[in-house]
Order: sequence, then structure tokens, then C-alpha cells
Amino acid sequence: QVQLVESGGGLVQAGGSLRLSCAATGSIASINAMGWYRQCPGKQRESVAGITRDGSRNYADSVKGRFTISRDNAKNTVYLQMNSLKPEDTAVYYCNADVTSLNWKVFDAWGQGTQVIVSS
Repeated sequence: QVQLVESGGGLVQAGGSLRLSCAATGSIASINAMGWYRQCPGKQRESVAGITRDGSRNYADSVKGRFTISRDNAKNTVYLQMNSLKPEDTAVYYCNADVTSLNWKVFDAWGQGTQVIVSS
């Protein structure tokens, strides 16, 4: 079994910063891509940023230049540094990982979500 555990969400004023972390634990053989998604009430979940195992990154246009995704492969952990936060960044943020388990099953794993609230 594989679990993704997120941390680092909270309440911050506009212009502030937060750093989200997501650690994958369990029967993991390897993790390929990892990423962050977010969902606002009444809206679909959207991709925020992604990173491959070799460090290639991609970002949603709305966060380019403000958010930075990184990962520590040795710790099976992905991070999202969020700077210059705006009220429209308010959402539940979810971690995602493309996991190969020890019994060679390949699947998408999701975290439980962490709330980010940006006040104006």
C-alpha cells in the first residue's frame, strides 16, 4: 500500500509565501512523475505543477514565476514553494505521484489534500 501525506497548508496574507510538502510512503519500487493539483469549491481539479524523476518541470500559466516545484528522490518527497500568493490561489492542494509498487503495479496515487487560504 502507498500513501501520500501532504503538509504545509494554511492561512496567509496576499503577497506571502507557503511551502507544501508531500511524502510518499509504503511499498514503493519507484516514482516517475510527481505533481501538485488544486481544486476550488465548485470547480474542477486543475494541474498546478509537475516534475519528472529527472527534474523536468512544467507549470500552469497562472503560477509561472511565483511557484517552484522540486523533489527529493531519495525521500520520495515533492515540494511546492509558493511565493507572491494571491487570493485566487485559495484552494485545496493535492499531491499526485505516478507510482510503481514493489509488486510491479503502476498507478496514480493521491494525497488527502491540504487547504491553502490566501486573504486579501
